[in-house]
Formats: sequence, C-alpha cells, structure tokens
Amino acid sequence: MTRQLYQGFFVRGSFWLFLIGTATMVACASKPAGVLTSSIEPATLPGMPPVSDPKNLYGDAGANHLSTAVSGALPRVYVPDVKSNDVYVINPATFKVVGYFKVGRSPQHVVPSWDLKTLWVANNAERTLKGSLTPIDPLTAKPGTPVEVEDPYNMYFTPDGLFAIVVAESSKRLDFRDPHTMQLRSSLATPGCSGINHADFAIDGKTAIFTCEFTGTLVKIDVLNRKVLGYLKLPAAGMPQDIRISPDGTTYFVADMMVDGVFVVDAATFRVTGFIPTGVGTHGLYPSRDGSKLYISNRGSHKIHGKRHGPGSISVMDFATRKIVATWPIPHGGSPDMGNVSADGKQLWLSGRYDHEVYCIDTTTGEVKRIRVGDQPHGLTVWPQPGRYSLGHTGNMR
Repeated sequence: MTRQLYQGFFVRGSFWLFLIGTATMVACASKPAGVLTSSIEPATLPGMPPVSDPKNLYGDAGANHLSTAVSGALPRVYVPDVKSNDVYVINPATFKVVGYFKVGRSPQHVVPSWDLKTLWVANNAERTLKGSLTPIDPLTAKPGTPVEVEDPYNMYFTPDGLFAIVVAESSKRLDFRDPHTMQLRSSLATPGCSGINHADFAIDGKTAIFTCEFTGTLVKIDVLNRKVLGYLKLPAAGMPQDIRISPDGTTYFVADMMVDGVFVVDAATFRVTGFIPTGVGTHGLYPSRDGSKLYISNRGSHKIHGKRHGPGSISVMDFATRKIVATWPIPHGGSPDMGNVSADGKQLWLSGRYDHEVYCIDTTTGEVKRIRVGDQPHGLTVWPQPGRYSLGHTGNMR
C-alpha cells in the first residue's frame, strides 16, 4: 500500500528543496503494533529486562550507572582501522594510544555483547566471504580467538539476549546467531534493503528498524518471529545511516548523509513526520547520558571515501523540542563518524574517518582533542559504558 507521508522543506547544502510526495511502505505481514507512550510499563518482548522508566528508556544508562557486569573492565577506547586491520587502544585518561593488535580483514565496528562481558570486533572482509568476529576481553584489553562469520558488517543483540544479529550487508540478510558461540541459528532475507546497516529497537523490544543505505529505505523487523513487517521509502534520494529512538519510545531519528540531516519517523505508524537539517554528511547518533540531548555527527562529505579536513561537525539536538541547540565544528576540518559517549557523559568520542584521527569532544563546551591513529578509523567504542545490557553497535545501552 502507498500512503501520503510527508510534506515540508529540508536543507541540503545551500539549496532549499520542497518535497511533496509519497513514501511507500510494503506491508509484508499484519499491521505492526503501536508503541505505548504513557507512564505504564509496556508489555515487552518475553525475556527482555523490564522498562524501568517508560518516559526515558535510556534512564538505566545514565552517567556512571555501571553494572556489576563491567567491574574490573579497563577504561579504554577501542578503534577499528578498516585499512590496516588493526584495533588501536586509547587510554581516555591520558588521550594516548597505549597499544594495538591485529584482527580480521576490514574491521568495521567494536560491539559490546548483550551481557557486557565481551567486545566483538566485526571484521566483514569487504568483497569476500571470509569475515570474522574477534572477541576482546575488557578486563585485559586483549583479543581472543576469532570466529569465522560471513560478512559481519555490524552486529546487534535481541533485547532478550537470546540472539546476536549479524548484519550481513552485502547479502541483504540478518543472521541470528548464538550470542556466545556465534553459531548460526537462522537467517532472515531482506531483499528490499540493499546496504542493510544500522538499527534500533522499539521500547517494547518487539520490533526493530534497520536502515538500508543504498536504497534510501528502512525495513521493520518482527524480533520474536524473525520476519519482515514492511519497508519504508524515505522521501528523498538519500543514504540513511544511523538510527536512534527517542527516550519515550515514540519516535525514531534517522541520520542521512546525502540530505544533511535527520528524518523523523513515527514509531507507531512507521511514517515519516519531519526532517531536521544538521550538517554535511549526517552520520552517527548518540544520546546524552541524561537522555535529554542527541549528539549528531556530520562527517563533512557525501562520499563514502571522502577527503581530509572536510566541514565536519557535531550537531546537538534537544530531544524535547527537536531543535538544534548547538553546533560544534571540528577545528580546521575533520570527519567525525562513529563512536559513543563516555561513562560520565562528559565526553563524546568519535572516529575521524578520513583524517587518521580520533576526536574527544567536551560535551559542555564542544572543545575538541585529537588523537592520531591509523588510516581509516571507523566504529569505535568507549568502554565501560553504563547500562544493564547492550543492544549492540558501538554501545546502544539500556
């Protein structure tokens, strides 16, 4: 079925474009369930930890709310380098690289496990089927024995902790695996989602939305039954990247690097309801530790392989008003990409994708520190992070 979804203005560069059109949702099953927005705890996916605060699903990932599961973990920033096949290790107290180690081919993201005990390096071995997952012990910051896994571009975990979801990007597929051994349990084809990439989960954990980078679409997944519920075509010729849900679970925000901003998608109806301009090459989305702000990294280029010293920046969005309340440019140019917020919420760590560096950004002032690393740093993670469990990526904590 086709529905009229969005009318309005958005900015790309210095041009104003007017969109009057439709976005298409292909219904593949029954109508997706809505999301509860009251203070009553929603009926969640069986086995999922309860929602402590329905008004702020990030409440358990507040500043320094560290689980006993991360006791003894070394404070470190782990930076995968896609070109050199290394992971650089930074001590955040000194802002110094304290080591590095080899992993598999084309490491893309460092992913905290659901139980917070392991960090997995997703080595997707671009253009081959010889991918792998390298475990890191957070207590020692040392790698373990890699596990052969086909095309692990990214990885998530179901909210009940029963499955790791390996995002097999080139195969347009989600592989549901044992979260510890990574043995394959089942696969879900997503034929309408070329470049399947990033994801986030509904407040009740029953559904997830994945972005489709190369088709400008989103795909909605039934987590329990492992099936596709539908596709949503975004109302622009864009390239969606990261996606993050609002603290109250009513809204998804979708970063799009081609249209330089964030699409607003209603969680209950799976419809686009607005657009927020940010900066050039909008890419990563990270909530503040108090759940009041969303840090948005703008990579400074519309190209997958951009040039150094581009107009990279960080936009700060207020969740309540959906307004950009601050913009922090990278001094002398840069390419802020993927990362996360420190445990105390005072720092935002991001890889400088095209600039051989990592940025540590003060979340009060926007001041930037730079740390030199390898040629193409990508999905870094800060560890430990607060929260009861991890949904994957570089630390989607709840």
